[in-house]
Amino acid sequence: MSEKNDKIKIKTGLVGRLLIAIAIGIAIGRLPFVPEWFIRVLVTLSSLFSAFLGFFIPLMIIGLVTKGIADLTEGAGKLLGITALTAYGSTLIGGTFAYFVATNIFPSFITSDLVNKITEAGEGVSPFFTVPITPILEVTTAVVLAFMMGLVISWLRVERNSGKVLYQLTCEFEEVVVKVLETVIIPLLPVYILGNFANMSYSGSVFAVLSIFWKVFVIVIIMHLLYVSLLFIGAGTYAGKNPLRLIKNQIPGYFTAVGTQSSAATIPVNLDCAENNGVSEEIRNFVVPLCATIHLAGSMITITSCATALLLMYDLPHSFSLIFGFICMLGIAMVAAPGAPGGAIMSAVPFLPMVGIVGDAMQQLMISLYLTQDSFGTAANVSGDNAIAVVIDKIYADKIKS
Repeated sequence: MSEKNDKIKIKTGLVGRLLIAIAIGIAIGRLPFVPEWFIRVLVTLSSLFSAFLGFFIPLMIIGLVTKGIADLTEGAGKLLGITALTAYGSTLIGGTFAYFVATNIFPSFITSDLVNKITEAGEGVSPFFTVPITPILEVTTAVVLAFMMGLVISWLRVERNSGKVLYQLTCEFEEVVVKVLETVIIPLLPVYILGNFANMSYSGSVFAVLSIFWKVFVIVIIMHLLYVSLLFIGAGTYAGKNPLRLIKNQIPGYFTAVGTQSSAATIPVNLDCAENNGVSEEIRNFVVPLCATIHLAGSMITITSCATALLLMYDLPHSFSLIFGFICMLGIAMVAAPGAPGGAIMSAVPFLPMVGIVGDAMQQLMISLYLTQDSFGTAANVSGDNAIAVVIDKIYADKIKS
């Protein structure tokens, strides 16, 4: 009787790999027998990845934002405009809500002692060498070009019934960008983070940072749940439906998103949730897939909270006018975020300098803090999609269909 030696493969998700990288980085930085040169090797690898990321970001903006805008004009005219404005408004409200919660609660545990520990520790060791990879375009130029190209292509397709070659080129370039994200950027993020945490651990600032991280994490999850509940209460009140029943019907969609970390992968389950909420077939088939792309209130809550926490940690300006401009810009830019783990924060990275989050150390912390709860932000996004679907279905029945 022969025995089969089957190997069991355990797949670790992005969050799991990130947490492992953080733990290994902290251990390497604190172990007394690890030489400084080894830390510098890790920091050098992080620096090389950072240089490539800086080169790739303008290309990512052109590839994703152009395609996203070109696609948004496909729809039912007035209904598309109402849905897009509702989703964008919800995203802005979510970010604004997060800012006021963060500025009122975070200072209670981001104390001056912790801030001093972080700033006094400094940047740690420096890389052995750097490779300057100059981006083809500046970020602002890439944004303007992407918006211009996307709007022109959408106009050609709708008004002239042309532009097929340009649109196909845009689609193929988007595939290139998504492939690089999926095969290079996202898989190497844990290595990028490991080098940063090893350096912070070596410099002595890591435990001050982690004492802030877990509290931000808990507060962000509470904000997600509270905001989604408020969306369903508002939608149910407007549509004359029981908000508690709407929330109950959304539970399968919420946990599917937590498990997959993908708005796109949750669409089939979310459509069933919308059907259970009594949303008509034509509306749920239109609104749920569209909002999976353009409604990002959960991600905005997370990014705003993490950005505010970082600004407090480094004792930088964090006025409402500064953050609100960032929220408005990000609400549009994140429309291009690919429906994969880490997509939203990758779309947000080019705009972090708007609020003063510059340099590898701060940006790596931002990515780390965001990715640890990315699945919960996605779950809040897709849950809010169905609240919007309830509202749009009511508007459609009362104002448009009639």
